[in-house]
Amino acid sequence: MDHRAEIKEFLSSRRARLSPAQAGLPAYGGNRRVKGLRREEVALLAGVSVDYYVRMERGNLAGASDSVLEALARALQLDEAERDHLFTLAHESDATPVRRRAPSRGVRPALQQVLDAITDSPAWIRNGHLDILAANRMSRALYTSMFADPHRPPNTARFTFLDAASQEFFVDWDRAADDIAAVLRLQAGKNPHDKALSDLIGELSTRSETFRTRWADHNVRFHRSGRKKLHHPVVGDLEIDFEAMDFPSDPGLAMVVYTAPAGSPTADALKLLASWAATQETVAHDKE
Repeated sequence: MDHRAEIKEFLSSRRARLSPAQAGLPAYGGNRRVKGLRREEVALLAGVSVDYYVRMERGNLAGASDSVLEALARALQLDEAERDHLFTLAHESDATPVRRRAPSRGVRPALQQVLDAITDSPAWIRNGHLDILAANRMSRALYTSMFADPHRPPNTARFTFLDAASQEFFVDWDRAADDIAAVLRLQAGKNPHDKALSDLIGELSTRSETFRTRWADHNVRFHRSGRKKLHHPVVGDLEIDFEAMDFPSDPGLAMVVYTAPAGSPTADALKLLASWAATQETVAHDKE
């Protein structure tokens, strides 16, 4: 990833989405030649000189203090993920480029034991590339189409953008696609020299026009919790909650667990899914 270009595109795209009215500024004149705020308006809101802001938007955040970055985040009305991305880009500007250790491609046996102990809910462990490194029986049953792909490790970004089955599986596919692209953009800001991540983004950009469009938006997003609407080929429609939990002892890894309120239709569907998963496992074992 071109670091200076990333800064330029991120700041200019955040500026373009804000109108003077949204920023609490008067809009002088009927014809504005720029979409959103002008650079001088952002500089005014952030309390910096126009020249300094122009320098930042051209990709130079080196030396920017935390107070300046906070002021800029407020001026552009950045959310938590966007603010985190801005600070990451600034700190990368000050640091000597280093090639960080690639995210783990495996998990400790104890973590697999944790997953296997979760018998009633789908759960898996992923890295920053969205590779699924370990999974329990319920998650393999829930994402049966993704795990059927012979590519290993399974990857939720590849599934979403490159597998037609995802468009039936995710009831709100556009939202799922937006989330995936934004999560990868956030990860790329933290690891601009990660070759495997660059290769993944390159593959998705080459093979998926919808990914290219979303990648060009420069949106970033945390994906820590929420609700997904899914359509499973066996148990039907699900409205399922998810929580992502990081492992302090295994940086870069997170466990995602899917649950549903007790007594809900989705909770009943998960019981049916568990029964189907057990049947499938027995059939597979008998074929061995």
